[in-house]
Amino acid sequence: MIDRLRTEDHPVLTGLVALVSVGLVVGLVLGGVALGATRFLGIGEDPSTETVSDDVDFYLPKPSPTDGPSGPLITLAPSEKEQAGQEQPSQPQETETEEAREDEITLSAGQTSVGVMENIDLTGVYPGGEGSVLQVQKFSGGGWQDFPVTAVVSNETFSTFVQTSFQGVNRFRVVDNDSGLASNEIKVTVG
Repeated sequence: MIDRLRTEDHPVLTGLVALVSVGLVVGLVLGGVALGATRFLGIGEDPSTETVSDDVDFYLPKPSPTDGPSGPLITLAPSEKEQAGQEQPSQPQETETEEAREDEITLSAGQTSVGVMENIDLTGVYPGGEGSVLQVQKFSGGGWQDFPVTAVVSNETFSTFVQTSFQGVNRFRVVDNDSGLASNEIKVTVG
């Protein structure tokens, strides 16, 4: 009966002891879970205790020059004659027109008509012109004038865009200033 009187006289103390006890039990459980998770995941382990051997040798060969590709880098779709079953010569014969095409810059526009100051996308192909900087030109005043836009050839292709406020038909081309080679012209209506 004396113990009963003591706990009834101090309910705050009893609540505090119960709260501390519950906090201690929850803390121990969470600490055990955290310890198990870190061991399972390997967090905080000393790298010197790993089983990997320290005397692993890596061999890196010295670089040596290689030969370039000997054949074409792209595969073309079969021609109509091949699809029809007709024989093709085993060695393709280059004609003068094919040789001339290798040195051509081909330009095309993504749009045929745009509004004032809208983008005109210019794309093209320049075989053998890798790394060349092409100057965009606009036909104005009876001759070709440099437009303040350039395009760099990468993987034998290039792309850029221009904007103009000149309404009507605008004519554009690109020029490789190093070789003097110019592309075909394209026409875009603005307005």
